[in-house]
Amino acid sequence: MHPMLTIAVRAARAAGQTIMRAYTELDRIEVSTKGVNDYVTNVDKEAEAAITYQIRKSYPDHTIIGEESGENAGTNKDFMWVIDPLDGTSNFIKGIPHFSVSIALQYKGKTEVAVVYDPVREELFSAVRGKGAKLNDFRVRVGDANETTHGIIATGFPFKARQHTETYFNMLAEVFNNCADVRRTGSAALDLAYVAAGRFDGMFEIGLKPWDILAGDLICREAGATVTDFVGGHNYVQTGNIVAGSPKITISLVKTLRPLLSEALKR
Repeated sequence: MHPMLTIAVRAARAAGQTIMRAYTELDRIEVSTKGVNDYVTNVDKEAEAAITYQIRKSYPDHTIIGEESGENAGTNKDFMWVIDPLDGTSNFIKGIPHFSVSIALQYKGKTEVAVVYDPVREELFSAVRGKGAKLNDFRVRVGDANETTHGIIATGFPFKARQHTETYFNMLAEVFNNCADVRRTGSAALDLAYVAAGRFDGMFEIGLKPWDILAGDLICREAGATVTDFVGGHNYVQTGNIVAGSPKITISLVKTLRPLLSEALKR
């Protein structure tokens, strides 16, 4: 195993243990608000600390960017770990068993290692650039659907960016009219991992953050998926507007979405 993947897996499992211990005692969780419809718990912070500890043990000079703590700069800026300790906090708070730990390692701006870990099902999705993607110890490959008509498409509502509500629901209506069904699960990192594993045929979402995207992005691409922004470009990490799926599904989704975009979403 790639040495940095080993550390990423160790960190993800450590965070998963922290999360699952708390999941058995949800009434003791401390919840606070970061912004509109944006929540954080003491468990998010504890899980992030567990990840940081594992990384720092092996790579004390690397830079770490976490959703909760921001940038923890190291002396080596070439290596950057981007982490979401609990993707799906709202699910977690409500006791809905669908959330994940997301860890990506970038070297000079390119994602080299990625892990998305579902501690409830003990499913660990991983990838190393150029080496393919895995679910636990088995290789995964994006689904072979050629058109959206019979596909299951995942999405997420723009609950933190409600200025896009009207545009989003126009987009959703058009996608729904051209696919078999739609899923909205509450964890973008797992949505991307499910695309990589062929469970979802495609996904699209507005306004994600880099820690939501980077790990799932590499896992998807290493599984043979195409990942773009809403206009078919590669600006999705910057904009947070992402489309992923098998190559033909992604092309089809972009063709469906592009005519409906507001000016704000065309960037």
